[in-house]
Amino acid sequence: MIPLSILDLSPITEGSDAAQSFRNSLSLAQHGEKLGYTRYWLAEHHGMPGIASAATAVLLSHVGAGTSTIRIGAGGVMLPNHSPLVIAEQFGTLESLYPGRVDLGLGRAPGSDQRTARALRRNLESDADQFPQDVMELMDFMSKNPQQAVRAVPGAGLEVPVWILGSSTFGAQLAAHLGLPYAFASHFAPQQIMQAIQIYRETFKPSAQLSKPYVMLGFNVFAADTDAEAEFRATSWQQAFVNLRSGRPGRLPPPVENYRQKVGPAENALLDSVLSCSAVGSVETVKQGVEAFVARTGADELMITSQVFDHQARLRSYELLAEAFGQKKP
Repeated sequence: MIPLSILDLSPITEGSDAAQSFRNSLSLAQHGEKLGYTRYWLAEHHGMPGIASAATAVLLSHVGAGTSTIRIGAGGVMLPNHSPLVIAEQFGTLESLYPGRVDLGLGRAPGSDQRTARALRRNLESDADQFPQDVMELMDFMSKNPQQAVRAVPGAGLEVPVWILGSSTFGAQLAAHLGLPYAFASHFAPQQIMQAIQIYRETFKPSAQLSKPYVMLGFNVFAADTDAEAEFRATSWQQAFVNLRSGRPGRLPPPVENYRQKVGPAENALLDSVLSCSAVGSVETVKQGVEAFVARTGADELMITSQVFDHQARLRSYELLAEAFGQKKP
């Protein structure tokens, strides 16, 4: 079986707070490490009531201190929000603290709405085409022979592995051109998945970091001891996703019985689309779903997200997935 990794949004559940989310994130990373997951990534979002991972590098340092072998990284840093030098320094710091364990995934979306983007002091008139230049500037800051007069300290010479993230063909083209691994956000935006993978693989140019294409795909897993329990647990994420796309972002709600019977055709169509990159059920059901997805896409690695309200049930979901594919048990 291909490598399995963890994507965490450090969800804030209804009735809880960010401090508890951070404790849960460390617990999940430690659990994943024991189970044999390859990497643990956090996603940068801003102004989102249900997501606590805004200060991504800070939270990664907390997770790195509490783990020892699992790779830690950003999935991803939204580079338009930041100076490339600042990110080189932040991830140079992480690499210095946890050598050989750090990944840097880069995306070009703001990870926020326009009001929040203004509060981040972004230039909203900037050209989207600046993202490739920013990526190359950032990589130069971390290279062994930087060409810029300014030095990233720490950062210079550390060559933190860079990934390009995307949910369209733009990221696929950039990752292929730069010879970088590519992570596609199929767990929430699956529409262009096959086209993006094809473009990336067919146009890939080998680089010093990577000799051949490497595709990691986001995938939702809600595993439980029975199909019925898994379907119930998945309704928290379904509610949150519908609320977000309807302009009502909030904290991760508790699960409800028969949620999809209570919403209309538009909401169900939205969920049908995103569930095309999901597996919900018992060990056997989830295993079949994952295997079918890998066979369809040819993924080299899966980045698993499991937005479950109850933390112990969330840990159990990752445990059952690891069990399905013969990974280590805690």
